[in-house]
Amino acid sequence: MKFNLSRDVSPMPKPSSDLGPARFSHPNDLDRKRIERALAKRARYRYVSPRVLPETKGYRIESPCCSRNIDADGGIIDVALIEYDDRDRTWSLYRKDHQARKWELYSQHTRLAELLDHLNIDPERKIWQ
Repeated sequence: MKFNLSRDVSPMPKPSSDLGPARFSHPNDLDRKRIERALAKRARYRYVSPRVLPETKGYRIESPCCSRNIDADGGIIDVALIEYDDRDRTWSLYRKDHQARKWELYSQHTRLAELLDHLNIDPERKIWQ
């Protein structure tokens, strides 16, 4: 029995800036999982299980409505929209205005972790309604 102990030595991959925007485009599974893990640490409505869904430039969070403020039957409602702007390299957090049925910009951040802190704390109850 013969073993080939030689390794295929490939050239090092190019730095991410040379790979173009497609490599880290949004949505992607890595950031979706980061958002899901962060939501487990939220301050409000910890007894429901929100879902993180891919959107065109980011992620949409939906959850059963436990407060019954938006949906008296406790149905699934939109909670937040997270978008990444490749050009400005910023994250935007949107809250849902359920009466007007539209997304409103809530805050902008340079890091996803900062945005997730705002999403989880929500002291004014603007996001987790």
